[in-house]
Amino acid sequence: MTATILFVDDEPDLEALILQKFRRQIRDGLLTLMFARDGLEALQALEQNPHVDMVVSDINMPRMDGLSLLAKLQEAEDKKSTIIVSAYGDMSNIRIAMNRGAFDFLTKPIDFADLEATIQKTIGHVEMLREVRRRQMEAERAHASLSRFFSPEIARRLAADVEGSMEVQWRDVATLFTDITGFTSLVESAAPQTLGELLNEYVGGMTEIVFAHEGTVAKIIGDAIQVLFNAPGDQLDYATRAVACAHDLDAWAEDFSARWKARGVNFGATRIGAHAGPALVGNFGGNRFFDYTAYGDSINIAARLEAANKHLGTRICVSASIAEGAANFHGRPVGDLMLRGRSEPLRAFEPLATAKFESAATTRYSEAFAKMEAGDAAAMPAFAALVGMHADDALAGFHLRRLLNGAKGIRMQLE
Repeated sequence: MTATILFVDDEPDLEALILQKFRRQIRDGLLTLMFARDGLEALQALEQNPHVDMVVSDINMPRMDGLSLLAKLQEAEDKKSTIIVSAYGDMSNIRIAMNRGAFDFLTKPIDFADLEATIQKTIGHVEMLREVRRRQMEAERAHASLSRFFSPEIARRLAADVEGSMEVQWRDVATLFTDITGFTSLVESAAPQTLGELLNEYVGGMTEIVFAHEGTVAKIIGDAIQVLFNAPGDQLDYATRAVACAHDLDAWAEDFSARWKARGVNFGATRIGAHAGPALVGNFGGNRFFDYTAYGDSINIAARLEAANKHLGTRICVSASIAEGAANFHGRPVGDLMLRGRSEPLRAFEPLATAKFESAATTRYSEAFAKMEAGDAAAMPAFAALVGMHADDALAGFHLRRLLNGAKGIRMQLE
């Protein structure tokens, strides 16, 4: 490294003396020296030569003294490491200089061995600061680049190279799966340009909501999105985040569908499933690719709860592990689902907004569900009355059809 030093002093013989003392370092390309006669001239030199690494300045000079120059240097965005030269014993000015940010000080008459040692120490400090800034800029560039492709938390960890944070490990996570009804038909019928605009807007909007809840987008496959909470970083409230995120995704998707319907495109409803449990989480992409995702039974359950919405008529279906783990969960029971590949039933819930949860209709549903769970024959007329008052209640209609077809209780097999 060639260090560029600006000497600021009004003594006429100083420049020749300094050049003589440092001639070897100048010849070997280790130092480049510049000179100014006062603070104003120094500021002009720095403006024209921003690459200057350090400043060595006397205090007593015409027009602008060294202490005023030091104050100006500390106001600049690129603060220059400054050595202040003062008369021997002038502790008052030395104290002021150090308080104003001087890196070090020397006393007159200058001991050139001391000057050389102080310059070397300052150059080491400058190199350290330069390396810190370089690493910070590299990390910022890496984060900006990675943020185009990964969730913010993953991008931050990759940019910072957090040791072990991407390795495969067992973690308790909350998983969301989203999918769109009738998307295959839409792909076959929509013009490519329309489909591209549609899907990009949809995925972009959905992922922004996930990021707002600090979730991790693990996979995007066509119209389907897999989201993780409590991975890669710890989130003690991961179930609560999952429920809040599901509500916001549902509201945004409904608005999105309505906007595109007004443009003549029938975009299907978005269905969401959520479950919490242990999963293998980490980078499964090998040495050549990066694929941060999760595997395990709990991941499969979340995917099957998403698919269960199709039969239930709901848009969001979550497991008991989500409902019990989320703070102030508002929802109504769906029943005990016998999901494909599982021998034990899974209690499922439909999350509800606060207003709907506190409505009379939800109270009637809960009463009818309790009768059905108890095997009470009054469950059928209770659901019939509910559907009569709220024909748009798809879940109540689902249970009424089950009861009319001879089903009993709340356990149900879904294909």
